Amino acid sequence: MICPFCGRPSSRVVDSREVRDGAEIRRRRECSDCSRRFTTYERVDELPVTVVKRDGRRETFDREKLLNGMLRACEKRPVPRRDLIDIVDAVESAIASREVREMATEEIGHLVIERLRHLDQVAYVRFASVYRRFEDVNQFMEELKGLLLTRDQ
Repeated sequence: MICPFCGRPSSRVVDSREVRDGAEIRRRRECSDCSRRFTTYERVDELPVTVVKRDGRRETFDREKLLNGMLRACEKRPVPRRDLIDIVDAVESAIASREVREMATEEIGHLVIERLRHLDQVAYVRFASVYRRFEDVNQFMEELKGLLLTRDQ
């Protein structure tokens, strides 16, 4: 592994442990030349999932892009980043468990929305407004009414 500090290709593993329920291995390494430590992550290279956008374009699923969208929805909200990462992990697992390697953005959005609804209702509405493309205030109000009904039950 190349050292990110000095660029030399010699390092040794100091510590290894499983993360994300065994889906990844975190390794602490120490450079043999400069003695600085750094962390690497190793995970199985799965077949990529293609996301079909509303306009028909196709792109590779990007967990960072999904996390950034949720971070925007949770801006100035008391939602721990770890909870959002857990949602991304759950969505990624749900996608990976499917045999079909293509998924519409609406399906991915629905998976996220269902999980955000239980985490933070304001973040849920913010995220839903983007994924469901509310065209006017009436659609937005209908969503809020549905949210209030499920909360009161």
